[in-house]
Parts: sequence; structure tokens; C-alpha cells
Amino acid sequence: MRLNINGEDVDLEVDPDTPLLWVLRDHLSLTGTKFGCGIASCGACTVHIDGYPQRSCVYPVAAAEGTAITTIEGARSKAEEAVRAAWTELQVPQCGYCQSGQIMSAISLVRDVTAPTDEDIDAAMAGNLCRCMTYDRIRKAIKTAAQQMER
Repeated sequence: MRLNINGEDVDLEVDPDTPLLWVLRDHLSLTGTKFGCGIASCGACTVHIDGYPQRSCVYPVAAAEGTAITTIEGARSKAEEAVRAAWTELQVPQCGYCQSGQIMSAISLVRDVTAPTDEDIDAAMAGNLCRCMTYDRIRKAIKTAAQQMER
């Protein structure tokens, strides 16, 4: 099977039903994508498939063939730069475990919505859980990143 991951084509021999998360982590050593729940409820495993957030823990690798997969390691864009800068400025992470998934979801939102409202943020970030409860900082960081995108 051939996958395009972070802009590079990769040939793999894996069971087509294997969740994409385990291919990324175990076969490609891309460990920035985290395992949290295994049922697509926590968002720690969020990657982009063709530019949009997808929970990789339940996404069969066979479904990813022919798509552009982007992990936190390969996220490079104006939206990514704005989100990372806001995350750092506002010191969003506490334990940090959920942050790669949070950031991947936030990148799509900031890229697609110029001035996200609280409702936009709630909808885009639904299913991204933070055990440390840094939701206020996440919301502020998303708004800060969106403002940076307008410049």
C-alpha cells in the first residue's frame, strides 16, 4: 500500500484494517500523534486527511490510500505557524498530551474561519478533550491565531 504522509510517498505492507494511528506510530515512528481512547472520542489522535481533521485511531489505513495525510510533525502552513505561536504565547499546554490533536483541529479552523466565534470554536474543537482543562487558553489561542491570520 502507498500512502502520502507529510508530503512524501511511503510504501508499506500492513493489514488494510489497521488503524492509521498505529501505522503512523509503530511503522513510521511518527509519535506526535497520540493514542488516547481508541474510539475517536478524545481527539488525541487527530491528523489531517486532505486538509481536514480526522481521528486516526478508527481510520483504517486502507481508507487513507490516495489521500494526503498530515501529522503534527508535517504541519507547515501559515495557519500552523499562527496556531503554534499563539499556543506558545498563551502557554496553552499543561501536561501537553492532547496538544497535537488540539493543534491539528485548531489549524483547520483558523485556516477556514477568519474570525471564529465561541460557537465556531466549540463546534470545531468538539471531541478534543483536555484532561488538564485548558479550554479557556485553547479558546484564547485560537482567537489570537485567527487574528494573526488576518494580518
